[in-house]
Amino acid sequence: MLRITSVNVNGIRSAAKKGFFEWLDKHQADIVCLQEIKISDADLTDELRHPLHYQGQFNHAVKKGYSGVGIYTNLPAEYSIGMGCDEFDAEGRLIVANFGKLTVISAYLPSGSSSPERQEAKFRFLDKFGPWIDAMMKHHRETGHEYIICGDWNIAHKEIDLKNWKGNLKNSGFTPEERAWMTQLFEERGFVDVFRVLNQEADQYTWWSNRGQAWAKNVGWRIDYHIATPGVAAKARAAYIYKDERFSDHAPLTIDYDVSL
Repeated sequence: MLRITSVNVNGIRSAAKKGFFEWLDKHQADIVCLQEIKISDADLTDELRHPLHYQGQFNHAVKKGYSGVGIYTNLPAEYSIGMGCDEFDAEGRLIVANFGKLTVISAYLPSGSSSPERQEAKFRFLDKFGPWIDAMMKHHRETGHEYIICGDWNIAHKEIDLKNWKGNLKNSGFTPEERAWMTQLFEERGFVDVFRVLNQEADQYTWWSNRGQAWAKNVGWRIDYHIATPGVAAKARAAYIYKDERFSDHAPLTIDYDVSL
């Protein structure tokens, strides 16, 4: 069984102080996809770079204390970063790990909630991201190579995916355009929302605003995903959203796949 966890840590140093590595030690994921690490390479300590038995690989944003992604694993892999787009590659949004017949990506898609300008940037990202992942699906169909894109997509797809959907119909993360892009991802591009294959229940959220009593009242959003090619998606056996402890404003999303590498 292959256990893959995805988590937006909202600062890897902050998550470490809140017990993240102690939890990882018990959790025993084979591959851990990190988003929003908010750290430069020069500031990575040995403990953050190689915690426990893991080896870490990272893609840092140029801007200090911003964005950034990483992967922890002890499995041998070949890595690459970015998608060949200067604007967004500078923000440290993608890292790709190739494990032979399976490729796992840690992705942190832009948020558009801070300003109209950032929402426009989010749409530009999606315009570039679509063809980039289309190439993966083409490769999958031609060769059988499997892909799993883990991460914070900053989009809730359907009404079931956020508590207060009526109040968010015009807000970033739940606009008609973003939701339509996700529908196209699944219905036309052929990728699979792995969590929803295993769990169709409501109130399954991965992020909660720090405003008000969102966490206490479970007023959340499901914006963290495992998005996969159909072959490996069909091998998913169990999904978990871990909420017993809080390491950031996101909860770790874990899926176990009946796959050996």
